Amino acid sequence: MPTPALKQTREAEQARQAGFVCRVFCCAGTACLSAEGQDVWEALCDARSTHRLDERVDLVRTGCMGLCSQGPLVRVEIAGAAPRLYGTVSPMLARLIITEHVTPALTRGDDFVLPEFLSSHALPDDLAFFTQQERVVLDRIDQADPERIQDALAHGAYSALADALECRPAELIEEIRTSGLRGRGGGGYPTGQKWANAAGTAAEQRFIICNGDEGDPGAYVDRSILEGDPHAVIEGMLLAGHAVGARRGYVYVRAEYELAVRRVSTAIKQAREQGILGDAVLGSPFRFDCEVITAAGAFVCGEETALIKSIEGQRGTPRPRPPYPSERGLWGCPTVISNVETLANLPRIIARGADWFRTIGTTDSPGTKVFSLAGRARLAGLLEVPMGTSLRTVIDTLGGGSKTGRPVCGVQIGGLSGGLIPAEQLDTTLSYEAMSELGSVVGSGGMIVLDEDDDLLDLACYFLQYAVEESCGRCAACRIGTHQLLNLATKIRQNGATDADLALIDRLAKTMQATSLCGLGKAAPRPLMSFLRNWPERIPRADTPDGGAA
Repeated sequence: MPTPALKQTREAEQARQAGFVCRVFCCAGTACLSAEGQDVWEALCDARSTHRLDERVDLVRTGCMGLCSQGPLVRVEIAGAAPRLYGTVSPMLARLIITEHVTPALTRGDDFVLPEFLSSHALPDDLAFFTQQERVVLDRIDQADPERIQDALAHGAYSALADALECRPAELIEEIRTSGLRGRGGGGYPTGQKWANAAGTAAEQRFIICNGDEGDPGAYVDRSILEGDPHAVIEGMLLAGHAVGARRGYVYVRAEYELAVRRVSTAIKQAREQGILGDAVLGSPFRFDCEVITAAGAFVCGEETALIKSIEGQRGTPRPRPPYPSERGLWGCPTVISNVETLANLPRIIARGADWFRTIGTTDSPGTKVFSLAGRARLAGLLEVPMGTSLRTVIDTLGGGSKTGRPVCGVQIGGLSGGLIPAEQLDTTLSYEAMSELGSVVGSGGMIVLDEDDDLLDLACYFLQYAVEESCGRCAACRIGTHQLLNLATKIRQNGATDADLALIDRLAKTMQATSLCGLGKAAPRPLMSFLRNWPERIPRADTPDGGAA
């Protein structure tokens, strides 16, 4: 049970929110803030004051509302009326929302009709981007202010932790094992098994690490969760710490995620003040605290052993495994490393039960997955769907197809670790097994939609150049192999490919995948190899008179 003080804070905030006739939510995620979002917020505040609505209208800054391509976004909720979501809101439109929507709606009630110029900016109520999602991890990201712990508490934050503290650690481990939750960072390793490995290793000290080093081009899932619902991640770390007997945690976030770093740091400070972190978590004997570590931005530090070295103050380079971090990790102690989305799932599973979680998704890949849809998608942004949903459903139904009007020719999924999937394979389901059969991965959730005008070989070269720059250089397979693959791909772009070039690329790629020390070198050939395999007609050939496709 929560402490009396925490319960009082939660109930007071719920009562405060219930006292408003209208609540206006303004997206304060990175995408909206980069498109005049701060000015939109200030315009809403000014207009509310001008119309003397401070006591009747609550203004709330939220995390990412999802539909980033239509940002800035503002949602109006008035008691007794259907919510209204506005897209591409300018500061002037924000003032008009208060002047021509909120004020007359509160004054006239049922007689109010939305003016036509506002209706043109209101998004359809039945937009598939929202209606076809199933939100678990993102269930409160667009409902609560990420910088006010009172708001998070009012929406159920730390309720699961209060219940879990009354359970034995072994019971928590079994519950997560039964749920079938798998790591959402790309590898898909069973979370419950990782906990069991760490708890079963003899040690005086254990650690929990949140891996927020999201470096894949086109991926912003972890960043958005950290910005929009940091308390879910902190609660997940507390649950993991109680289960395995850890007393210390680290949130490892790349330094360029300034907003995420600030909001997580604020959330940790507020959680300490509420007695949620510290020597007596919620008044129990359980001790746990955490801190933010800002990473320098090296892609390889997303690999868990390199991440550990970075936290220890060493150069972030991977080491051979085993031993795995759950057996011998940070400073030689058992360490559970989970990515942001995995941790954010934990409070939901503990609150609703493993059986509920298994009703979502597939038998082998239960639950949901959050994706960042980008590229040529007409409706781009952050979305969450059950595992087992097809790529076509995400791209055509939720994403609205191609924004250019040109046919979708494929999708890049999973960032550097994934591959290029052609249009004829878009009926493949989003699950670990199905993606593996295509030679790809679900990965970190980045999904870049491609149309027929995209230069796929150029895209493959971009990912190879990225791998060259991000390789730590420790193993020759990656250090030399990425350079040679890029040289061969560049040669093909400039002069066309010979059969000998293609054979050499195939041999080099297989060598890298078999002998590289970490996932960066193993994955680096995937974009190029998937292009060569799936679009042979687009390969420039040197053995034709015009150098075109054979």
